[in-house]
Order: sequence, then C-alpha cells, then structure tokens
Amino acid sequence: MPIHEDVYTAPQHDLPQPIVAYAEDRLLGEAGRDHSHIRGQLVHIVQGSVTVFTEEGTFVAPPERALWIPAGMTHKTVYPAKTRFRSLYMKEALLGALPPKPVVIQVTPLLKELIQELMAAPRNYALDGPTARIAGVIMDQLQCLPDAPLQLPMPVNHELLKALCRSITSCPAHLPSLAEASQRTQMSQRTFERRFFDETGWSYRKWCGQAKLFRALELLSAGRSVGDVAHKLGYEGASPFISKFRKAFGTTPGKYFNTQ
Repeated sequence: MPIHEDVYTAPQHDLPQPIVAYAEDRLLGEAGRDHSHIRGQLVHIVQGSVTVFTEEGTFVAPPERALWIPAGMTHKTVYPAKTRFRSLYMKEALLGALPPKPVVIQVTPLLKELIQELMAAPRNYALDGPTARIAGVIMDQLQCLPDAPLQLPMPVNHELLKALCRSITSCPAHLPSLAEASQRTQMSQRTFERRFFDETGWSYRKWCGQAKLFRALELLSAGRSVGDVAHKLGYEGASPFISKFRKAFGTTPGKYFNTQ
C-alpha cells in the first residue's frame, strides 16, 4: 500500500487529529540526539531495528515489533542496521491505559494493516471520517497487545555503575567478571552485587546475559547469520546461543524474525 506524501514530512504535534503518522528510513549506524515529544510515540519497525536509550533503560525493537515512548520522555535512538520505521504520534489523553514508561510490544497482523492504512491517508484527515475511525481502532488495539521482553534496565544513580553498563552494552562479547566489575566500580563484590540489584532490579549475571541478547538482536536484524552472531558474541557455538535465545524469547532466532 503506498504511503501518502504528507507522511514523509516532519510531524506537526499541534494538529487536531488523534494520531499523526510519520514514515522515515535510516541508514546503518545513524544516531539521533537526546530529544522528547509532546505526544506519545509508537515506533513500528518494518525493517532493521532500533535501539532506544532512556533513563528507564535500554530498549531494542526488531522487525514487526513496536516501541511505545510516553510523551515528554527524553530518549536517544541508534540504528544498528538499515531501518524502515513508521511512527504514530498520539494524544495520550485518548489512549487509556498505556504504561507511563517505554515498552516493546508485538505488532499483530491486524495492527500492522491498520498502521499501513493510516500511513496511506493525508495528515489532515476528517475527525469524523473513516481514517479517524481507523485511528480509534489502533488506540483500542494498543490496550491489549502483549509486551515483548526487550528491556535492559540501566543504573540511575551510581555514576561508575552507569559507566560500566555503557561499556558492556557497547561491546558485550567480553563481559567483565564479577571481581573485575566490582573493582572497576570501586566496591567490594558483595556491595557491588547488592548495589547493582538495587539500581537495576536484576542480578549482574542476568543483566549481562540480556545485554548479549540485545546485541544479538541488533546483529540478526542487520542480516548476520546465527553462526556469525554466536561467534561474535563469544558463545561456544550456534547451539548454546540458540538455546539462550529460545529461553529468553520462547523461540529460535530464525522463527523470531519470521513470525509475521
């Protein structure tokens, strides 16, 4: 379905329409600056992936998932692969029970079709016309979609912990041992473990495993093979990587990227 030419122009948040659509393509390695929006934003990934950094944590949205970002939340986006995405900027007063923090959701075939219909319409669609009714169905659908486990909580208060986690997310193939991590953050191992859990709600070991899986999603979204990703991230082979992936996401990497 063709996208309306209006949708490729920068969005206007002061329009009366309940949802403002925006289509954009990004190249591999592009990154945005810290910013926020006066409307809530739903980012639907059609191809590629996006990694979004917020104070709440780091979030990854691969193909056929979408990331909800509440209005006013400062965030930064990075595109680890050539990416096509569709954004819906929504008046949150009309949305109901969407969470006040970011969340990744599964895009169902119905929601995908509804988004495509909205993208094909002009921005100034009639408030009492068929496109407005499609916007209403989209907002209804968002109330009942399942979350996808694609969050990596980040430390908030401890600067050395934040620096450690940033370095791990940038290169999770070689994870610091507990002893090395506690030394880098100038804490005893027991204090480090307790402080890490207080800051993130996760154990250090679980957090590191999720950081690896996040990087795996980015590489797989860029078209890398399972074997190549397993080798790059330091797994002993493809089988241990697939086992970890299945345990985290309930399916194999191949099926995960072909669910639609």
